[in-house]
Amino acid sequence: MNRSLTQSLHLIGLIDGGWKSFDFEVFRKGIEICRLSPEEPVVALLRYEPGASVPKHQHKGLETILVLEGEQSDERGNYPAGSLVLNPEGSIHSVWSNTGCVVLIQWEKPVLFFGD
Repeated sequence: MNRSLTQSLHLIGLIDGGWKSFDFEVFRKGIEICRLSPEEPVVALLRYEPGASVPKHQHKGLETILVLEGEQSDERGNYPAGSLVLNPEGSIHSVWSNTGCVVLIQWEKPVLFFGD
């Protein structure tokens, strides 16, 4: 479900697995993306395979994450389904999922990676 966001978008049943019929593409090793908006601020679904991770990075704008399924983790804790995580501009962390997870994510600006 890649689309240009030129009008309101309503996704019904997302929390109950409504995302399962969407089209995902490779984003990073072990992580797939379904972009819901084409540009900043980006809104997307990320699907992590068990053990997948994103290296340490710094946020250049607010990042908002809603965990829809599974569990996502960073240096501050573990976030099961239903968790809302807000990472403000300037925050630094890495992200992983031991179990695999699906998150709804929004980021205002691209992040700065410290290494892969």
